[in-house]
Amino acid sequence: MDATPPSVRKAELLRQRMESLGLSEDELEESFVRGFGPGGQKVNKTSSCVCLALPRLGIVVKCQRSRSLSLNRFMAREELCERVAETIAGEKSRRREEEEKIRRQKRRRSRRAKAKMLADKHANSEKKALRRPPTQE
Repeated sequence: MDATPPSVRKAELLRQRMESLGLSEDELEESFVRGFGPGGQKVNKTSSCVCLALPRLGIVVKCQRSRSLSLNRFMAREELCERVAETIAGEKSRRREEEEKIRRQKRRRSRRAKAKMLADKHANSEKKALRRPPTQE
């Protein structure tokens, strides 16, 4: 992540999304806390971690992806919009869908699925064996 502030267009799109979800800046409780984790002394001394709370829905978002306060404020609002859309509209966020997709991919195959897969592989290997040129034996 680079530390450049969001463009005017992106900020405007975020504002429109907040309006469409019924969020206003007045109802957000924003606080800045000290960062933590890797990054050295600078991260631990400056208050660049943004904590956004939306009391009426009980949603709290913390963002410390960047060392820039303005960028963290923007990203925290994006995350808040995503969570509000999830709770209000019941829509799954892109991030959650990706997590579920990975979970499905990592899930163990059932015995039946394994047996079917191995049977298909065996059938394919027999087909390929028939394509080989005859041996001189």
